[in-house]
Amino acid sequence: MIGVFGGTFDPVHFGHLRPALDVKQALALREMRLIPAFQPPHRATPVANPGQRLTMLRAAVGTEPDLLVDNREMMREGESFMADTLSSLRKDLGDEPLCLVLGMDAFLTLDSWHRWKEILQLAHIVVTHRPGWELDISVASAGIQQLWRECHTMASTDLQAQPAGKIFLQKVTSLDISATDIRTLVEAGKSARFLVPDPVWNLIRLHGLYRFSALGVRTASS
Repeated sequence: MIGVFGGTFDPVHFGHLRPALDVKQALALREMRLIPAFQPPHRATPVANPGQRLTMLRAAVGTEPDLLVDNREMMREGESFMADTLSSLRKDLGDEPLCLVLGMDAFLTLDSWHRWKEILQLAHIVVTHRPGWELDISVASAGIQQLWRECHTMASTDLQAQPAGKIFLQKVTSLDISATDIRTLVEAGKSARFLVPDPVWNLIRLHGLYRFSALGVRTASS
C-alpha cells in the first residue's frame, strides 16, 4: 500500500513531514511518496521556483527511509492535477492500493478539484485530523456528504482489501505550522529555525529565499 502526500512545499516544514510519517506508520504503508506540485491549480504561483522547492524537499527527507520524494508533477510541468498524478501512479503500480492523504480543509472542498469524481476510482482518501477533533460533515457540499456516506470506513484494513474507493480518518500529530507564516518570518529578517529541518533552513539562507530586495522585489535566486 502506497501513500501519496502532495503539496506546494513552499517551503516544506515539520507540519508536512510529521503527519506524513504518522500516516505511513499508522497504516503500515510500504511507501509514503511526497509529490511537490509544479503549479498548484488552486493557489498563486509559488514563491520559490520548482527546482528550489524540489531541492528543499529532498534535503528535508534526506536518508529517512519512510519518506520518498516523487517528482512526477515537476517533470510533467503545467498545472498539477491530482487526477493526472494518480492515473500516472496507477499505471506504474498496477492494482496496489493507493492512499491519497488530505487535510480536512482539502477534503471538504474536494468537489472543486479537476475531475474530482475520478479520485476515489484511483485511490483511497485518508483524511488527517488532530487528536480530539471530530468531523462535521454537515458543513460540506451535498456531493461531498454523499461521497462520505457511500465510501467512509472505520476499518483501516478495508484500505488493503481493494486498490481504491474508501475514505478513512487518521489521527496525526497536531503542528500549527504554515508555509505562509514561515515566508512572512523570513521576509521580516527573522529565523524559521525549528519550524523547518535544518538542511531546509540552510538552503533558504544560502539562496536568499523569501526575502525582499531594497526595491521590494521578492528574491529567490537559484
